[in-house]
Amino acid sequence: MNAPVMLRMTSVTRVHGQGAAEVHALRGVDLEVRMGELVAVMGPSGSGKSTLLNLAGGLDTPTSGTVTVGRDDVGTLDAKARARLRRKHVGYVFQDLNLVPALTALENVTLPLELDGSSARRARAKATAALATVGLDDLADRFPDDMSGGQAQRVAIARALVGPRRLVLADEPTGALDSVTGEAVMRVLRQRVDAGAAGLLVTHDARHAAWADRIVFLRDGVVIDSTGAAAGPDSLLHRAVRA
Repeated sequence: MNAPVMLRMTSVTRVHGQGAAEVHALRGVDLEVRMGELVAVMGPSGSGKSTLLNLAGGLDTPTSGTVTVGRDDVGTLDAKARARLRRKHVGYVFQDLNLVPALTALENVTLPLELDGSSARRARAKATAALATVGLDDLADRFPDDMSGGQAQRVAIARALVGPRRLVLADEPTGALDSVTGEAVMRVLRQRVDAGAAGLLVTHDARHAAWADRIVFLRDGVVIDSTGAAAGPDSLLHRAVRA
């Protein structure tokens, strides 16, 4: 693949705590994700998957090594610049959704666009289109507490995909969804990547990892294996078990 690299992680380590309480969440991780590429990250609980996403999205900075999003070295940016990078270029689907309870579905999706200076009318049009892509345009005026877990998850995904996001990060985006809705969400994510975005997906489900162009396996903060597109979900599952 000759597309530009959107995310580059070079010799990245992340250490939490000090002394006896020191925990090495990541140990010398190298990773590239190109525009038009979806990379899935798999591994057991505690392997460093969520830490990797947090670093990729500028929610955290590495203890050592570099994380580059586009042309920006995330570790050299101050908090304000990292927030601007996330708002303009990174779509993040959090495991716990992080929707604003007091805002409707449409307002939640509109919020990042308005914070970035879009007019209310333009932001609303883009947010409505994003909700339609996940099949929720008819629930635009509903609040998160009045939705099912799956509906709220799809609102979070719409928020991550709205606007010209060049890097989409998803932490178990189908965790609260039934299998049919989960497949629909993966199709939306795949379409966004095929349109030119770079995607990084954390998942434990081999069926969803099968949507990726490449699968990276983590264990104890180390990349232990990386593979291209697998023959199918069963082969991915067997590989993950062996790892």
